Amino acid sequence: MSRTHAFDPAHSEVTFQVRHLITKVSGRFSSFAGTIQFDDAAPAQSSVSVTVQTASIDTTQSDRDAHLRSDEFFSVERFPTMTFVSRSITPAGGHFDVAGDLTIRDITRPVVFPVTYLGTARDPWGNDKLAFESALTINRKDFGLTWNAALETDGVRIGEDVKISLNLQAAVAN
Repeated sequence: MSRTHAFDPAHSEVTFQVRHLITKVSGRFSSFAGTIQFDDAAPAQSSVSVTVQTASIDTTQSDRDAHLRSDEFFSVERFPTMTFVSRSITPAGGHFDVAGDLTIRDITRPVVFPVTYLGTARDPWGNDKLAFESALTINRKDFGLTWNAALETDGVRIGEDVKISLNLQAAVAN
């Protein structure tokens, strides 16, 4: 039976990691919402939709966060959200390939998230929850996030590859 589940933001996270100089910097988006139309008997008939508020970016460094919110990166005034909407879900040997459209800065590209279904559980208040996790690497330049600075030595300050990680818990929507 297919049921609509809403993300539980208190028990979910949308995080990212990108190379900066020679190490990696991590961050998260603290404001996001989404739904999963989940059919446990026929998972391929399921769907997912996610909306992330770009201004909620948090790397624990206020100056860096302000730069990431600026027109040089997310331009949060012009592009307040990033979205993902699934088009298909295919079983793929222990996980599901969730194909869909990722939109950042009004640029939409097809991507495939390899999603692991972690199962269901009932919380102490009797609410049924389900959980998923996924990670995907995208090239930020494909989505108009092109700002960078050359280094005195070979290379640039910020890498092009961004790893996006999702840990999502959802409950039946009211």
